[in-house]
Amino acid sequence: MQIAMVLYDRFTALDIIGPYEVLSRIPDARVDFVAVQAGPVRADTGFLAITADKTLAEVPHPDVVVVPGGSGTPAEIENDTLLEWLRTADSTSTWTTSVCSGSLILAAAGLLQGRRATSHWLTLDYLPPYGAEPTGERVVSDGKYLTAAGVSAGIDMGLTLVGKIAGDEHAQAVQLLTEYDPQPPYDAGSPQKAPAHLVEEFRTNSRFSLT
Repeated sequence: MQIAMVLYDRFTALDIIGPYEVLSRIPDARVDFVAVQAGPVRADTGFLAITADKTLAEVPHPDVVVVPGGSGTPAEIENDTLLEWLRTADSTSTWTTSVCSGSLILAAAGLLQGRRATSHWLTLDYLPPYGAEPTGERVVSDGKYLTAAGVSAGIDMGLTLVGKIAGDEHAQAVQLLTEYDPQPPYDAGSPQKAPAHLVEEFRTNSRFSLT
């Protein structure tokens, strides 16, 4: 099973590393980090780069596609090379997935029309113009499309997909071996739970824009 993990300038690192850590443990999985051009691709913090070993063109028909989000998402929505590759890959993929604002890239490629999908809570409102139905759920499964909410939800999406591919027991084993047992020190991980002034601050000062 070939898994293509898409990289682009200013992606969010955990969006891709979280799913990688669990999906790479699927039996007979082969993981390829891909980008428009091969070589190091820098994350949105500027501190970390991940190497794309292959170009998109070298991996035209993966079994699984994973698209991360990040502050670079608005530029990728206009990236015809990436969008066309996604359409081609999706035509034969078994699973097409995203994390965070990566769902907007799938939507811009026309892959989520009429489908339920999620994204980071700050970017959910950008889904309807592309014909997708936004939901605040952490992981959304609609046919072969799995979308995850913000950043850390990519681990949940990855485990969900492992269960669908390799069975629940294997997914449970992966969860156990990665010791994924969240016990956060604060209960502020969603806009419904976080202090209202923080939510408002981020809504007001968000630099994310598709216009």
